[in-house]
Amino acid sequence: MASLVLVRYGELALKSAPVRREFEHRLRQNILAQFLRAGLPCRLRADHGHVYVEADDGDAAVRLLRRTFGVTSVSIAVEVPTDRAAMLAALLPFAERALRPNASFALRARRTGTHPFTSQELARDLGGEIFEKYRGLGIRVDLDHPDFEFFVEVRGPRTYVYDSRATGPGGLPLGVAGRVVALVDGERGALGAYLMMKRGCRCDWIATGDGVPLVASVLHAFDPHAPVPPPPDLGSPDALLQSRLESTRADGVVLPLGVDDYAAARSRWGDVVVFSPTVGLTDEEVAHRWRAVAALAA
Repeated sequence: MASLVLVRYGELALKSAPVRREFEHRLRQNILAQFLRAGLPCRLRADHGHVYVEADDGDAAVRLLRRTFGVTSVSIAVEVPTDRAAMLAALLPFAERALRPNASFALRARRTGTHPFTSQELARDLGGEIFEKYRGLGIRVDLDHPDFEFFVEVRGPRTYVYDSRATGPGGLPLGVAGRVVALVDGERGALGAYLMMKRGCRCDWIATGDGVPLVASVLHAFDPHAPVPPPPDLGSPDALLQSRLESTRADGVVLPLGVDDYAAARSRWGDVVVFSPTVGLTDEEVAHRWRAVAALAA
């Protein structure tokens, strides 16, 4: 039985209608490309504000979607008609698996469209049903710090029930904001490349030294169109960057600079646009952020 994964995106929704349509189309294409590269079949549909992915392996689908820029979070969900009895029937298996003696829970409800109930009323009524069914376990409701959460998302005539959210990278879909060439010689360079990709830039990587495994094991996972990682680049980093800049007609270079290095590098590159999104970060901050990025790619 196929799993249904509810895919959310945030920043795209703030764009004007024509730009939003373009970005949503790019997001859907990138999702399909992730599954194609992984050799996993899926079916995809969308409405205003969400994408729905059906796949045989729900856990694998979640891993791929968490590597797709533009995605803010994903949930494996059960889809039912917008009917209270159907919602409760879908909720009870989640509660049965999760609730244990003296546990606390919260039910979060939200809705779009016109309905004869508010989100608060729906949460109260469904949460009350769960409480009554399992009150013999000594369970309690805790809206601030619950042990378990259950979610009901009403979208017109269809409702989606789930019990967890896995975060994605957010940002903009890859490919909506030009092309750059990035020097990846370690975690600072890798994080800089990742941050440019998160803003929608296609990124060509010049990987040297400690940056080689970071490209192969992490950055490559976030670009479904990337070829197999090439062998380490040999030669002067500036010469390699310049050559790739010219061959790809990229819009600029991404360099792993500290504050003290920026002025000299900017002067050295003349009219070339220089990006260095990690310039204000300490090495400790870079390492902390990079660990979070690597966790998404795992």
